Amino acid sequence: MASRAKGTEKMGVSDNTRGLILAVLSSAFIGASFILKKKGLKRAGASGTRAGGGGYTYLLEPLWWAGMVTMILGEVANFVAYVFAPAVLVTPLGALSIIVSAVLAHFMLKERLQKMGVLGCVSCIVGSVVIVIHAPQEHTPSSVEEIWTLATQPAFLIYAAATVSLVLALVLHFEPRCGQTNILVYLGICSLMGSLTVVSIKAIGIAIKLTLEGISQVAYPQTWLFVTVAVVCVITQLNYLNKVPLEKKESWGLKLLHPMRCHQGQLTGRWIPSTRPLFLQFTM
Repeated sequence: MASRAKGTEKMGVSDNTRGLILAVLSSAFIGASFILKKKGLKRAGASGTRAGGGGYTYLLEPLWWAGMVTMILGEVANFVAYVFAPAVLVTPLGALSIIVSAVLAHFMLKERLQKMGVLGCVSCIVGSVVIVIHAPQEHTPSSVEEIWTLATQPAFLIYAAATVSLVLALVLHFEPRCGQTNILVYLGICSLMGSLTVVSIKAIGIAIKLTLEGISQVAYPQTWLFVTVAVVCVITQLNYLNKVPLEKKESWGLKLLHPMRCHQGQLTGRWIPSTRPLFLQFTM
């Protein structure tokens, strides 16, 4: 009986594998969604006030909503992936969506992928493979209260305070002055908020997993605090992503704009210091 149980365990799919599959599917959905959303923004900009000028006519464009629904499907898959696998495995795989959108933009939007773009795609693949190979097995906290204890440690509080301060500086000072001309402003806002999103989504995923296992986390106020942080961060990122002027979208192209959503270069560098003090998932 013991040997049969071991055989069944070996034949089963590990949590890391489930997370890997979901993360890859998420990248495919999100990468395709940007093609639809860009087409929707172009149509909305041709018939009304552009998003970059403060308009919201794109909300009436069906093609933009098709892209949004596709993105939501990808984000749901990404969310579930965080339930099964550590953040240091799931987050870097989001870089694969850059490849998906770049390839689709090359064929569907006639945005040619140059040699440096090809090199960047190869780098994304190599980096993702390295992370997958060395992804750690995580220790799952036994309750949301344990996650909250980790989140209130001085190291993480200092990180969170510094991140929020930088976001406020970008939003209040730099965005009104040079947001329409410098992509780094929006890239910085999305990347900084994205690092907090990763941490919040991971905490929510653990809470859901524990609840499904019979250990309800719904009554804990900390659970809803993490939900609130995640919603605020996601809405902020979507808002500032859509504020990029349409003429900049056309000149920069999806090959440059899509990393604003994935922002893997900056985001990967941000979630390493954020997940390390919170979940101890990364070994230097």
